[in-house]
Amino acid sequence: MPATIQVILQSDVHNVGKSGELVKVRPGFARNFLLPRELAVPATTAQVNRVNHDRAVAIARAEKNKKESQELANKIGALVVKIARPVGEDDRLFGSVTAKDIENAVHAAGLPSFERKKMHLAEPLKTLGTFEIPVKLTADITATLKVEVVKK
Repeated sequence: MPATIQVILQSDVHNVGKSGELVKVRPGFARNFLLPRELAVPATTAQVNRVNHDRAVAIARAEKNKKESQELANKIGALVVKIARPVGEDDRLFGSVTAKDIENAVHAAGLPSFERKKMHLAEPLKTLGTFEIPVKLTADITATLKVEVVKK
């Protein structure tokens, strides 16, 4: 009887591996735990090829998303959004400029794929001036959006 057999994990298993990985486990562990609970499948040639294909497709998709995010970051970096608001004494705004206001202004400027959830606006803008707001598009791509709040 072999000391270990290879299986492909279908879901994450603590101290064994993550979903989609090809791992070596003891035959009893595979036969009595992993296979009956459908946490893994035997590592046949067809299954290994399927996993390799899925991994290649995922890598290609990630590269495409990264390229699109980089293009969007360049567009956001070149964009300056002007928002006009009524002001009172000491150039203080009546109300404030929120992430939703900035999102609407960016959509009006021509960037339809912009979401306000990706903006990291610590608190609403309450004064006149130019502000730089970080926009986190992916884990490693962050753009800076320039927002000018001017008198109405």
